[in-house]
Amino acid sequence: MTTREKAHKLLDELPESEIEPVFEFIASRREDPLLRALENAPEDDEPFTAEDEAAVKEAEEDFAAGRTISHEEMLRKYG
Repeated sequence: MTTREKAHKLLDELPESEIEPVFEFIASRREDPLLRALENAPEDDEPFTAEDEAAVKEAEEDFAAGRTISHEEMLRKYG
């Protein structure tokens, strides 16, 4: 069974009262220009450099050591 067939089966099993929100969600994904742009964006083809690798390692070490702040704190500090 394909994913599309599974989706149709699930939709057919939903009570009528729950179909409208599902429809609105699917329709919004088709109409959202940002989502459409992201879906059609070219694949990132830039090489992952040694500098990138070092930055990721540094970030992982900072996270492991607790040298991070929450999103809320970042917004308070930097707006």
